[in-house]
Amino acid sequence: MPKSSLSRLSLCAAAIGALAVTAFAVAPSLAAEDAVIIPPPAASAPESGIKTAVLAGGCFWGVQGVFQHTAGIVSAVSGYSGGSKANADYEKVSTGNTGHAESVEIKYDPQKISYGKILQIFFSVVHDPTQLNRQGPDSGTQYRSAIFTTSDEQKKVADAYIAQLNAAKVYRKPIVTKVGALEAFYPAEGYHQDYLTLHPNQPYIAYNDIPKVENLKKIFAENYIEKPTLVGSTKVTN
Repeated sequence: MPKSSLSRLSLCAAAIGALAVTAFAVAPSLAAEDAVIIPPPAASAPESGIKTAVLAGGCFWGVQGVFQHTAGIVSAVSGYSGGSKANADYEKVSTGNTGHAESVEIKYDPQKISYGKILQIFFSVVHDPTQLNRQGPDSGTQYRSAIFTTSDEQKKVADAYIAQLNAAKVYRKPIVTKVGALEAFYPAEGYHQDYLTLHPNQPYIAYNDIPKVENLKKIFAENYIEKPTLVGSTKVTN
Protein backbone atom coordinates (compact mmCIF):
# COMPACT_ATOMS: atom_id res chain seq x y z
CA MET A 1 0.00 0.00 0.00
CA PRO A 2 1.42 3.41 -0.93
CA LYS A 3 2.70 5.61 1.85
CA SER A 4 0.18 8.31 0.97
CA SER A 5 -2.67 5.82 1.30
CA LEU A 6 -1.38 4.73 4.67
CA SER A 7 -1.30 8.30 5.93
CA ARG A 8 -5.00 8.61 5.13
CA LEU A 9 -6.37 5.18 5.82
CA SER A 10 -4.41 4.52 8.99
CA LEU A 11 -6.52 7.19 10.68
CA CYS A 12 -9.57 4.99 10.25
CA ALA A 13 -8.63 2.61 13.04
CA ALA A 14 -11.15 2.72 15.87
CA ALA A 15 -8.80 3.85 18.60
CA ILE A 16 -7.25 6.61 16.54
CA GLY A 17 -10.69 7.54 15.28
CA ALA A 18 -11.99 8.16 18.76
CA LEU A 19 -9.03 10.40 19.55
CA ALA A 20 -9.31 12.29 16.28
CA VAL A 21 -13.02 13.01 16.65
CA THR A 22 -12.45 14.10 20.25
CA ALA A 23 -9.61 16.39 19.18
CA PHE A 24 -11.82 17.95 16.50
CA ALA A 25 -14.63 18.56 18.99
CA VAL A 26 -12.30 20.15 21.53
CA ALA A 27 -9.86 22.09 19.35
CA PRO A 28 -10.74 22.27 15.63
CA SER A 29 -8.09 24.96 15.07
CA LEU A 30 -5.41 22.33 15.70
CA ALA A 31 -6.79 19.98 13.06
CA ALA A 32 -6.55 21.22 9.49
CA GLU A 33 -4.31 23.97 8.19
CA ASP A 34 -5.32 27.30 9.67
CA ALA A 35 -7.47 29.52 7.47
CA VAL A 36 -5.98 32.86 6.47
CA ILE A 37 -7.95 36.06 5.95
CA ILE A 38 -6.85 37.42 2.57
CA PRO A 39 -7.96 40.24 0.27
CA PRO A 40 -9.89 39.46 -2.92
CA PRO A 41 -8.06 39.58 -6.26
CA ALA A 42 -7.38 43.05 -7.56
CA ALA A 43 -7.57 41.76 -11.15
CA SER A 44 -10.64 40.16 -12.70
CA ALA A 45 -11.95 39.11 -16.09
CA PRO A 46 -15.52 39.24 -17.42
CA GLU A 47 -17.13 35.83 -17.87
CA SER A 48 -20.46 34.51 -19.08
CA GLY A 49 -21.99 31.05 -19.31
CA ILE A 50 -20.98 28.08 -17.18
CA LYS A 51 -17.21 28.02 -16.73
CA THR A 52 -14.68 25.46 -15.49
CA ALA A 53 -11.92 25.82 -12.92
CA VAL A 54 -9.57 22.97 -11.96
CA LEU A 55 -7.72 23.24 -8.66
CA ALA A 56 -5.35 20.99 -6.71
CA GLY A 57 -4.74 21.56 -3.01
CA GLY A 58 -3.97 18.31 -1.26
CA CYS A 59 -6.44 15.48 -0.75
CA PHE A 60 -9.36 16.03 -3.09
CA TRP A 61 -11.92 14.98 -0.46
CA GLY A 62 -11.63 18.29 1.36
CA VAL A 63 -11.24 20.46 -1.75
CA GLN A 64 -14.39 18.97 -3.24
CA GLY A 65 -16.24 19.22 0.06
CA VAL A 66 -15.57 22.94 0.47
CA PHE A 67 -16.68 23.84 -3.04
CA GLN A 68 -19.76 21.64 -2.79
CA HIS A 69 -20.82 23.97 0.04
CA THR A 70 -20.13 27.09 -2.05
CA ALA A 71 -22.96 29.03 -3.72
CA GLY A 72 -22.73 29.35 -7.50
CA ILE A 73 -20.96 26.01 -7.94
CA VAL A 74 -22.80 23.83 -10.46
CA SER A 75 -20.65 20.77 -9.79
CA ALA A 76 -17.39 19.79 -8.10
CA VAL A 77 -15.84 16.47 -9.13
CA SER A 78 -12.75 14.85 -7.64
CA GLY A 79 -10.18 13.58 -10.09
CA TYR A 80 -6.67 13.78 -11.49
CA SER A 81 -4.79 16.33 -13.61
CA GLY A 82 -1.22 16.64 -14.81
CA GLY A 83 -0.57 13.11 -16.03
CA SER A 84 -1.81 10.71 -18.68
CA LYS A 85 -5.13 8.88 -18.96
CA ALA A 86 -3.34 5.54 -18.54
CA ASN A 87 -2.16 6.52 -15.05
CA ALA A 88 -5.34 8.22 -13.88
CA ASP A 89 -6.30 5.80 -11.12
CA TYR A 90 -5.93 6.16 -7.38
CA GLU A 91 -3.36 3.45 -6.68
CA LYS A 92 -1.04 4.67 -9.44
CA VAL A 93 -1.48 8.34 -8.55
CA SER A 94 -0.75 7.54 -4.91
CA THR A 95 2.80 6.47 -5.82
CA GLY A 96 3.59 10.10 -6.66
CA ASN A 97 5.19 9.03 -9.93
CA THR A 98 2.42 9.72 -12.48
CA GLY A 99 2.62 13.50 -12.76
CA HIS A 100 -1.00 13.73 -11.62
CA ALA A 101 -2.22 15.89 -8.78
CA GLU A 102 -5.39 15.07 -6.89
CA SER A 103 -7.62 17.78 -8.35
CA VAL A 104 -11.19 19.00 -8.40
CA GLU A 105 -13.02 20.12 -11.53
CA ILE A 106 -15.35 22.97 -10.60
CA LYS A 107 -18.16 24.05 -12.90
CA TYR A 108 -19.44 27.46 -11.82
CA ASP A 109 -21.90 30.16 -12.79
CA PRO A 110 -19.98 33.47 -13.07
CA GLN A 111 -23.24 35.36 -12.53
CA LYS A 112 -23.26 33.94 -8.99
CA ILE A 113 -19.56 33.50 -8.17
CA SER A 114 -16.47 34.83 -9.91
CA TYR A 115 -13.28 32.97 -10.73
CA GLY A 116 -11.51 35.39 -8.44
CA LYS A 117 -13.78 34.51 -5.52
CA ILE A 118 -13.13 30.81 -6.16
CA LEU A 119 -9.39 31.49 -5.95
CA GLN A 120 -9.84 33.55 -2.78
CA ILE A 121 -11.64 30.63 -1.12
CA PHE A 122 -9.00 28.23 -2.46
CA PHE A 123 -6.11 30.22 -0.97
CA SER A 124 -7.91 31.13 2.25
CA VAL A 125 -9.73 28.06 3.59
CA VAL A 126 -9.13 25.13 1.23
CA HIS A 127 -5.38 24.64 1.70
CA ASP A 128 -2.02 26.15 2.62
CA PRO A 129 -0.45 27.35 -0.65
CA THR A 130 2.99 27.66 0.94
CA GLN A 131 3.41 23.91 1.46
CA LEU A 132 5.47 22.26 -1.26
CA ASN A 133 4.23 18.85 -2.41
CA ARG A 134 2.23 18.22 0.74
CA GLN A 135 -0.88 19.18 2.68
CA GLY A 136 -1.52 18.25 6.28
CA PRO A 137 -0.59 14.59 6.86
CA ASP A 138 -0.18 13.82 3.14
CA SER A 139 3.07 14.22 1.23
CA GLY A 140 4.04 13.69 -2.38
CA THR A 141 3.72 15.52 -5.69
CA GLN A 142 0.15 14.23 -6.01
CA TYR A 143 -0.75 16.58 -3.14
CA ARG A 144 0.86 19.67 -4.67
CA SER A 145 -0.80 23.05 -4.88
CA ALA A 146 -1.72 23.81 -8.48
CA ILE A 147 -4.11 25.81 -10.62
CA PHE A 148 -4.91 24.29 -14.00
CA THR A 149 -6.24 27.14 -16.11
CA THR A 150 -8.80 26.76 -18.90
CA SER A 151 -8.18 30.13 -20.59
CA ASP A 152 -5.60 32.88 -20.94
CA GLU A 153 -7.82 35.11 -18.81
CA GLN A 154 -7.80 32.59 -15.94
CA LYS A 155 -4.01 32.40 -16.08
CA LYS A 156 -3.68 36.18 -15.94
CA VAL A 157 -6.01 36.40 -12.94
CA ALA A 158 -4.29 33.53 -11.11
CA ASP A 159 -0.75 34.82 -11.75
CA ALA A 160 -1.71 38.35 -10.73
CA TYR A 161 -3.43 37.14 -7.56
CA ILE A 162 -0.43 35.09 -6.44
CA ALA A 163 1.82 38.10 -7.03
CA GLN A 164 -0.64 40.29 -5.10
CA LEU A 165 -0.76 37.94 -2.10
CA ASN A 166 3.02 37.50 -2.04
CA ALA A 167 3.52 41.27 -2.20
CA ALA A 168 1.06 41.74 0.67
CA LYS A 169 2.92 39.07 2.69
CA VAL A 170 -0.31 37.54 3.95
CA TYR A 171 1.54 34.26 4.53
CA ARG A 172 4.73 33.66 6.48
CA LYS A 173 6.29 31.99 3.43
CA PRO A 174 6.02 32.49 -0.36
CA ILE A 175 3.21 30.79 -2.27
CA VAL A 176 4.42 27.69 -4.15
CA THR A 177 1.23 27.12 -6.18
CA LYS A 178 2.00 26.26 -9.80
CA VAL A 179 -0.16 27.80 -12.52
CA GLY A 180 -0.39 26.07 -15.88
CA ALA A 181 -2.80 25.28 -18.68
CA LEU A 182 -5.17 22.35 -18.17
CA GLU A 183 -4.41 19.52 -20.56
CA ALA A 184 -6.97 17.05 -19.26
CA PHE A 185 -9.04 16.20 -16.22
CA TYR A 186 -9.91 12.60 -15.35
CA PRO A 187 -12.69 11.95 -12.79
CA ALA A 188 -11.66 9.83 -9.82
CA GLU A 189 -13.26 6.55 -8.87
CA GLY A 190 -16.87 6.68 -7.66
CA TYR A 191 -16.01 5.94 -4.04
CA HIS A 192 -14.00 9.18 -3.86
CA GLN A 193 -16.93 11.36 -4.92
CA ASP A 194 -18.95 13.24 -2.26
CA TYR A 195 -16.65 11.66 0.30
CA LEU A 196 -16.84 14.42 2.89
CA THR A 197 -20.64 14.40 2.90
CA LEU A 198 -20.92 10.61 3.03
CA HIS A 199 -18.27 10.14 5.73
CA PRO A 200 -18.30 13.20 8.00
CA ASN A 201 -17.28 11.16 11.06
CA GLN A 202 -14.39 9.35 9.39
CA PRO A 203 -11.32 10.42 11.40
CA TYR A 204 -9.37 11.84 8.44
CA ILE A 205 -12.39 13.88 7.31
CA ALA A 206 -13.34 15.02 10.83
CA TYR A 207 -9.79 16.02 11.67
CA ASN A 208 -8.59 17.57 8.39
CA ASP A 209 -11.56 18.57 6.26
CA ILE A 210 -14.65 19.41 8.30
CA PRO A 211 -12.79 22.42 9.80
CA LYS A 212 -12.31 23.74 6.25
CA VAL A 213 -16.05 23.73 5.64
CA GLU A 214 -16.57 25.42 9.01
CA ASN A 215 -14.03 28.07 8.02
CA LEU A 216 -15.88 28.61 4.74
CA LYS A 217 -19.09 29.13 6.70
CA LYS A 218 -17.39 31.57 9.06
CA ILE A 219 -15.16 33.57 6.71
CA PHE A 220 -17.24 33.45 3.53
CA ALA A 221 -20.72 33.39 5.01
CA GLU A 222 -22.26 35.05 1.95
CA ASN A 223 -20.88 32.27 -0.26
CA TYR A 224 -21.73 29.35 2.00
CA ILE A 225 -24.66 26.98 1.40
CA GLU A 226 -25.75 24.41 3.96
CA LYS A 227 -26.90 21.77 1.47
CA PRO A 228 -23.95 20.54 -0.63
CA THR A 229 -24.09 20.25 -4.40
CA LEU A 230 -23.27 16.56 -4.78
CA VAL A 231 -22.07 14.43 -7.68
CA GLY A 232 -24.79 12.01 -6.65
CA SER A 233 -23.50 8.70 -8.07
CA THR A 234 -21.37 7.71 -5.10
CA LYS A 235 -21.61 4.41 -3.29
CA VAL A 236 -20.66 4.11 0.36
CA THR A 237 -17.67 1.77 0.58
CA ASN A 238 -16.46 2.02 4.16
